Amino acid sequence: MKVAFQMDPIGPIDINGDSTFRIALEAQARGHELFYYTPDKLAYDQGRVTARGWPLQVQRVQGDHFTLGEETRVDLSEFDVVWLRQDPPFDMFYITTTHLLQRLTPDTLVVNDPFWVRNYPEKLLILDFPDLMPPTAIARDLDTIKAFRAEHGDVILKPLYGNGGAGVFHLPQDDRNLASLHELFTGFSREPLIVQKYLPEIKEGDKRVILVDGEPVGAINRIPGAGETRSNMHVGGRPEKIDLSERDREICATIGPLLREKGQIFVGIDVIGTYLTEINVTSPTGLQELERFDGTNAAALIWDAIEARRA
Repeated sequence: MKVAFQMDPIGPIDINGDSTFRIALEAQARGHELFYYTPDKLAYDQGRVTARGWPLQVQRVQGDHFTLGEETRVDLSEFDVVWLRQDPPFDMFYITTTHLLQRLTPDTLVVNDPFWVRNYPEKLLILDFPDLMPPTAIARDLDTIKAFRAEHGDVILKPLYGNGGAGVFHLPQDDRNLASLHELFTGFSREPLIVQKYLPEIKEGDKRVILVDGEPVGAINRIPGAGETRSNMHVGGRPEKIDLSERDREICATIGPLLREKGQIFVGIDVIGTYLTEINVTSPTGLQELERFDGTNAAALIWDAIEARRA
């Protein structure tokens, strides 16, 4: 198949941690033809969705992990699969790329389906499953957020469309910085904030469960660094081996059919204790850590699912 990757610049990636790199390696091993471009090179031009980028080859060699062919402009409708893999922020630039890529469907398979990526951002899709999530409020209004903390005590406050642990604050009930943080966030953004009841179980880790076409294939645990509430690997969280629990399987059985129906082939959910906290559909990670810990080649399972859909 002809496969295009819409992703952030490939040069600086960590080849031992980046999930897009692992997906590309697996595609190449299966004989698929790879093409790479950055999202700023995506365009709509007189009825065609195009991208300016490069034929791509990848190899697991530190400092020499990719080779590019000659830069060229392509019509993405001529590709079998296009991967939507740039990282958030989930802003209007990101959303616009989903509108353009949606025009390729159904003849070209876009992974994950851009219509539902746009409508199911990480911290909003969980609202469809209130029985699985911790107490949560989404608001820009300070009085609403204050009332939520008065009811629940310690809370986590974060930007609704943030990623990678950026801007996440643990606010104990006696913390006096809530109003100042609200002022800071609302001063540079018109977006609401999300506030959730603090879950002490975070000290034991924030579990990342990987689902392929709606089915759980494994999990890794992410332990916060010393003095940290955040467990994201971007900010020093330590990944470790862990098995799927019965609660994890119960959560996946509940949300999996919807993910499969909506074309969300590669998804990473976050589970703290017994609660589902996020459903990551934009650019989930964790494939390489899972493969190191369990020997589970989730990239192969992803390509099996894609090839089955294309067939």
